[in-house]
Formats: sequence, structure tokens, C-alpha cells
Amino acid sequence: MTRCCDLLGIPRSTVYYKAQVSLDETELCNKIYDVYLECPYYGYRKITAVLRHEGIAINHKRVQRIMKSMGLVAIYPGPRTSLRDQKDSIYPYLLKGFEITRPDQVWAVDITYIRLPTGMVYLFALIDWVSRFIVGWTLANSMTADHGVETLQKALTFGIPDICNADQGAQFTGTEWITLLIKLNIKISHDGVGRCIDNVRIERFWRTIKYEDVHLKQYQTIKEARIGIGEFINHYNYQRPHQALDYERPADIYFAGKEIGALPSQQYKEALLKKGQIEFVFLPCVTHSPIS
Repeated sequence: MTRCCDLLGIPRSTVYYKAQVSLDETELCNKIYDVYLECPYYGYRKITAVLRHEGIAINHKRVQRIMKSMGLVAIYPGPRTSLRDQKDSIYPYLLKGFEITRPDQVWAVDITYIRLPTGMVYLFALIDWVSRFIVGWTLANSMTADHGVETLQKALTFGIPDICNADQGAQFTGTEWITLLIKLNIKISHDGVGRCIDNVRIERFWRTIKYEDVHLKQYQTIKEARIGIGEFINHYNYQRPHQALDYERPADIYFAGKEIGALPSQQYKEALLKKGQIEFVFLPCVTHSPIS
């Protein structure tokens, strides 16, 4: 390159120079928001680097200021929700090599956190393993065990599972949770330490609800989040086609009581046809069957 520049009589800096793009405040806000939507786990430093790679002259302080004014916060690990009391009993993982073929055979429970401007809130949810149907959920401002028990009690309106799988968090190894499961003759299963794949169904649901609802709507208060999340879970259960279910809806599988790949029962088809569409009544923190 040096020899070429000498022959042409031009400085090398001319060859290497890249014109920097200058954007006004509105264009810059839009650009930052586009990067954030694509990679919501990027903080202001990484977004600054992305913009610079695209030829935009900007420093990290300006990006930080703009992100703060737009209410954009990077997604990153928050409070540890799976710490257990060392005095609590741990049960073996029962799902390894276990064939799961029908609804209410296995439920999985977990907790995830949601960051609001007013503070952290926690979403408890129980999912049916085969149908991916959310049988119960609770949004609370703490991670105490009573919210897990409350979620299970709501889920019992749909049925009783043979096995309930959870991680080793204190909420699911403590006396309150274990006593209720034993009373209901539900077998207890716990993930191995650091084995999030053991509870893959609920982990996959967390990704779905965060990317399709929470991150898009940017809830401001727990009341707003509770209403919005309730509407999304009803949509997820009764209206959203699921790729892993051959584009059936979770309710199609759960209420028909069928194995994956089978057709919905005639009774279930007739119920949907009679209603003309799936209908349900929404109450905060409670899911409802669309069939009376």
C-alpha cells in the first residue's frame, strides 16, 4: 500500500480515511433503539462500539445519556433465584430417560425476574410438560415460598400432575412446598445443580414471554405488568400456535388430553366450533379454561 501511494503521489491517510456519519439526535435515538431491539443484552459500551463500526462518530457518554432518557436498560443476570437452604431436602431428578406422553403427567415450575422502573418483580409459573400449557402463574414483589404454593394452588384447578419438577431454589425445597406435594401424592423431582436444561420447558417459556411481551411493552408498574402478562399468557395458552406442537396451540393439546401428533378430540372441536372462537375470562394471575 505504501508503494502504491508513493507512485500515485497521495498520502496513505487518504486511502485509509473513512468518512464519519453525523446524525441528528432523533436519528441517533432511532439507531440506538434498533441496535437495542436486536441485542437487548448490549449495554451502552457495546452499543457505542456497534455505532462506531458503522462509521458513526459518538462516545459512550452520549450513548449512555440517550439510553437513560429512552429508558433502555441492558438485560443481564440479576438476583439469584435458585439458592436453597442447606437444611432443606433435595430429591432426585426423575425425568432422565422418562417417557412423557400425556398432559398432567409432568409439570415444571420456576421463577424469573422482571425489572421495572419501580423495582424488581418475580414471575412464578407452572407449565405442563407435554402441552406447554401454563397451568398457573403469580407475579409478586418477593420470592418467598408462599407465592410458589399460591401458584400451585391455582394450577390445581386444572388437574394434579404425577410429577412436579423444580430447581433447587429454597422456594421448592422448603417445607411449605414439599408438604403440599406430598399431601397431594405428587412425586417430587429436582434439577441437578447448574442444570437448567433439566427444566428446559419452563426455561424456553421464559425466553418466549420476555422477547414477545415484557421487553416489547416495557411495563412501568407491577399492576400494569400483571395485567399485560396475564393477557399474554392467555394468548400463549389459547391462541398462539406452537412450532414444537406442529403448530397446535397448547390448549389444543392440554384439554384434548392427547399425545403429540394426535388429532384433538371431537368434543373439543365441537366446543370451539360452537363458540365460534376461543373465549376466556381474564382475571389477574389466574388462567381459565376456554371450555365451560
